[in-house]
Amino acid sequence: MPGEGFSDFFYDAPDGLRLHARIYGEINSGRWPVVCLPGLTRNARDFHELALRLSSQTERKVVAFDYRGRGQSAYDPDISHYTVGVEAGDVLAGLAALDIEDAGFIGTSRGGLIIHVLGAIAPAVLKAVVLNDIGPVIEAPGLAHIRSYLDGAPKPRTFTEALSAQRGVHGADFPALTEADWERMVSALYRETDAGLVSDFDPRLVDTLASLDFSKPLPDLWPQFEALTALPLLAIRGANSKLLSAATLAEMQKRHPGIETITVEGQGHAPFLETGTLPVAIAAFLDRAERKIQKK
Repeated sequence: MPGEGFSDFFYDAPDGLRLHARIYGEINSGRWPVVCLPGLTRNARDFHELALRLSSQTERKVVAFDYRGRGQSAYDPDISHYTVGVEAGDVLAGLAALDIEDAGFIGTSRGGLIIHVLGAIAPAVLKAVVLNDIGPVIEAPGLAHIRSYLDGAPKPRTFTEALSAQRGVHGADFPALTEADWERMVSALYRETDAGLVSDFDPRLVDTLASLDFSKPLPDLWPQFEALTALPLLAIRGANSKLLSAATLAEMQKRHPGIETITVEGQGHAPFLETGTLPVAIAAFLDRAERKIQKK
């Protein structure tokens, strides 16, 4: 809604499914647009505060996507389409519909995996990358933890119950969060219906994790990461993250000598990008990247 600092944009995926994104800021500001890609079960609302700041203070157009089965995008009748590859194609279709040829990308968790895929199949679309608590190696215990709390996710009837439920699951990993932070998280994760609160994603997404064997290392994405080493890259890690290890972050630094990194104390997977100094750091990173490329 324009009065809230954004407009809704709907477009068709390559297979015809109706998808949604939020658009913040001016379309033709002359600066790089920014594309925001959320986590597995999350949606465009996660980026609302960050997108407002980037669009208003740095005059950038910001596009935050709802993947299929999340937020205001349609649910897919075939859950086999809930894959990183299909979602990468959906993002490219959305950019084409918006006439965006390239942009800075911010990817949280699954969004960062999609960026790895885009680096392999459409590298020209990436101008700079921010990876939020994700890298080429996904720690199996961290993903198992995600599946565990999704499998046993409570079904709160009220906002207060939802706050309590989320603190119960994530509180130990996020001692730095304020009451306002928790409230924004719950507002983004749930939606109101006549029957009460419901999680704002297709519940069948949980089934896509059922076949994973967490007793074995998961396939890594180092070959795909190599495509990102030519780009300005900022990697953000939650100090309490179970998904992105400190060792993987160190290896990313070895393979990409120009990488910038931030470790967020008091937060786990994944840091809230609107908190603390992160919005300023992200805006400054994008500005530096744009100036560097313009000088070439």
